[in-house]
Amino acid sequence: MFEFQQYLGFLAFLTILTIGFWLMILLLTFIVPYWVTGALRERFDEWRASKKES
Repeated sequence: MFEFQQYLGFLAFLTILTIGFWLMILLLTFIVPYWVTGALRERFDEWRASKKES
């Protein structure tokens, strides 16, 4: 079946694949929405401040 080197390589591949999968889930569910919400809030505050000035 597998030799020990191939087994270690396969485990390393699965580990990297799993870490990448969960990192993408974290990015898409928490980090990106937080970033977009903060950017929109900042833009809205700037828009409101410029409207207040004029």
